[in-house]
Amino acid sequence: MAYDDQQPPWGQNRRPKTPEEFIAALLKKIKDGFEGAGGGGSKAGSPASGSGEGPGLLRSIGTIGLVLLALLAIRIISSSVYTIKPGERGVVLRLGAFNRILNPGLNFVIPMMDKVEKVDIETVRKEEFGFRTVVAGQRSQFAKGGKETAESLMLTGDKNVIDVEWIVQYKVQDPFNFLFKVANVPQSVRDVSETVIRRVVGNMGFDYVLDNRELLAGQTTRELQKALDSYEAGVSVVIVQLQDVNPPDQVKPAFNEVNEADQDMKRLVNEAEEAYNQVIPKARGSAKQILEEAHGYAVERVNRSKGDTSRYLALLEEYTRAKDVTRRRLYLEMMQEVLPQVADIYVFDKAQQSILPYLDVTGGKGEAAGVKARKAQ
Repeated sequence: MAYDDQQPPWGQNRRPKTPEEFIAALLKKIKDGFEGAGGGGSKAGSPASGSGEGPGLLRSIGTIGLVLLALLAIRIISSSVYTIKPGERGVVLRLGAFNRILNPGLNFVIPMMDKVEKVDIETVRKEEFGFRTVVAGQRSQFAKGGKETAESLMLTGDKNVIDVEWIVQYKVQDPFNFLFKVANVPQSVRDVSETVIRRVVGNMGFDYVLDNRELLAGQTTRELQKALDSYEAGVSVVIVQLQDVNPPDQVKPAFNEVNEADQDMKRLVNEAEEAYNQVIPKARGSAKQILEEAHGYAVERVNRSKGDTSRYLALLEEYTRAKDVTRRRLYLEMMQEVLPQVADIYVFDKAQQSILPYLDVTGGKGEAAGVKARKAQ
């Protein structure tokens, strides 16, 4: 192949790479076609000017028609393919009527007849009440003005005013109902949530609302979901979170004083209960101990008396049968009981009239004849 037949790279026609370049090149071709048709009829003195105008115009019209057909084909192909992202659902409307739900992935529809509305069902949507988030992040900044204050002030069941700030988080559950059953779902969520929480707070006392945030949030979540289901809003309430529950700013100082007095009262009551728990059970235990000891002593004395009586009657019966034998036996039993406890035993002579019959006044070493003492073994 000769080098003359090859066109250098810088002389080649550059193909359009983007849709904008393609449209610009297409418009340029249309423009060149019209200019070519007009130029063929503007040559003066040309004998073939009348005969060349018709074919040039037809050729230009044919080019325009092909371009329009190509654009129409591209439009039809692009409108027949839809890509649904993960976490989304596509609602297909065929001639304005609901047809089906598209799942994530590549989906095909009938062009010029089907319309697809994409709905995000994974993102958690949020509505704030009583405040607005200005800057979100680790150090979020919040703003609260007249409108936010008005929607957070509520009347409790005991006719007190309380300031409640809360957040409602929800997700789309039914894409069709979300799109077509309720005109403005976020505003409906706000209105229903405010109605429900005002009704719940209105049925509770001031102190109960302050001390039972979890119960209040749980009851609000259930009633809010029930109301939205009745409206067929197509959303699922994730959580209702109470951010802050306080008395209004005008009564906060008095409320703080009441809280301090209440804390002091509880402290004193706890101290009194502590002292009560230390003294009263001990006194009750001591009284019960004394009663039990007295009862035991009474039972012991009664049983001992009954035993002594029975023993005495038995001895009496034996004594009436054999007096000498019984008397001797009682004497010996008593001696067996007493003598082991005696340290010294003194034996006296019956014939002596005094304890010291002889007195050795001479200082001799004689023994006393009448008395003799010895150790009891």
